[in-house]
Amino acid sequence: MQIEERVWELVQEKIEGRDDLFIVRIKMHNNGVLEILVDGDNGIAIEDCAQISRHVGFHLEEENVIDRAYRLEVSSPGIDTPLLLHRQYEKNIGREIRVKDNEGGKREGRLIAVDQANIVLEEKVKEKGKKATVQTVTIPLETIKETKVLISFK
Repeated sequence: MQIEERVWELVQEKIEGRDDLFIVRIKMHNNGVLEILVDGDNGIAIEDCAQISRHVGFHLEEENVIDRAYRLEVSSPGIDTPLLLHRQYEKNIGREIRVKDNEGGKREGRLIAVDQANIVLEEKVKEKGKKATVQTVTIPLETIKETKVLISFK
């Protein structure tokens, strides 16, 4: 069994019954860092990360799953981490996002809807000499290379 698969099972065990929490990504990096990204519909508390870390760490040691030195990191995805899951798009409805498509194009706007196949943005369009207008744009998920939430300091 792959390390990531076993860790996925262990995290699922720990968050079972917590419908608000979900796994974003589990990755064993070549530098020995075992990264576990967990998020929640309303964010995730540090205590939740600590409990997941203790649970996973205990079982990995007991089962001797990793045969080399490693560092376990459990956290929520950072603000600069691209959205990876449909559930993350749902969580961020109403926020400003930047979308890069597979052709290298970029769009920015307020995420207003998401379904299984598309996201919908409200995008401000400024034409020279005219007042900015807002238009609704539907973007197929399959054409998206990367989506990041934009931070506003206003």
